[in-house]
Amino acid sequence: MTRILLTGASGLIGRNAIGPLAARGYEVHAVSSRGVAGDPAAIWHRADLLDQSVVRTLVCKVRPSHLLHLAWIAEPGKYWTSVENLRWVMASLALFHAFADCGGRRVVAAGTCAEYEWRGGICSEQTTPLIPATPYGVYKHCLQLMLDTFCGQTGLSGAWGRIFSLYGPGEYPQRLIASAVRAVMEGREARCDNANLVRDYSHSADIAEALVALLESKLEGAVNIGSGQGVPLGELMQKIGSLLGSPELIKLNARLLAPGGEPEVLIADTARLNATGWKPHFDLDAGLANTIAWWRQQMEDS
Repeated sequence: MTRILLTGASGLIGRNAIGPLAARGYEVHAVSSRGVAGDPAAIWHRADLLDQSVVRTLVCKVRPSHLLHLAWIAEPGKYWTSVENLRWVMASLALFHAFADCGGRRVVAAGTCAEYEWRGGICSEQTTPLIPATPYGVYKHCLQLMLDTFCGQTGLSGAWGRIFSLYGPGEYPQRLIASAVRAVMEGREARCDNANLVRDYSHSADIAEALVALLESKLEGAVNIGSGQGVPLGELMQKIGSLLGSPELIKLNARLLAPGGEPEVLIADTARLNATGWKPHFDLDAGLANTIAWWRQQMEDS
């Protein structure tokens, strides 16, 4: 049985990756700083990956042949500018080094569309300039460059999944879709001041499946992880209102300019990802319905 170390296993993407990995025959060793709990299909390890001595001890104990590295700071309103991003760069480098030293063969790590120059449009791994506009994007892109170099020096096989916009059950309540769903379910107005912006949204389960497909492939380097389709945020919000039967609670305002230098349009070129054979399970309507059902259950249980 092939053994994999999955970091960020209790996160929005990580917990959706356990099932697909187990179904493909992996012995899944899931790492979380929140405690040993979760999907019984995995062997759980509680570890602080920011402690490099803990990282090496864990990796040498598990001795995985594969690594899916998703752990990173993700708190809304904080991760874009936090200096903690640098700590995650250093922790990730220590993880990659220990993985290679302990016999690891293939690594896939999570990147971000924020690595691209935000001039808008469809982002291609080969042609779109990599000029990040935020500290988060800078640190992620620097790590990708170092991982590529490290793989070249050690013979490690590695790929980098640049994740575009995502949503799904269990995401932070402050994020756009979760906050809108909660507001409408509580009978409150849900506002969107950037209704004209176009983004590439995918359900978190589909993102997880795509990363697993990338892990299973022989692709090296950066690969966009997204749907390849854009949706205006205003239309996205209106879908939420309609699915919840309260379209009048959606309040839109289309700004002429995107806030903070963000692009009007940000969509993934998915040609490289499509080469893995991956296909999404959820279209936008089905994904939103699934997410709404989860939040409804949470509110009923609370």
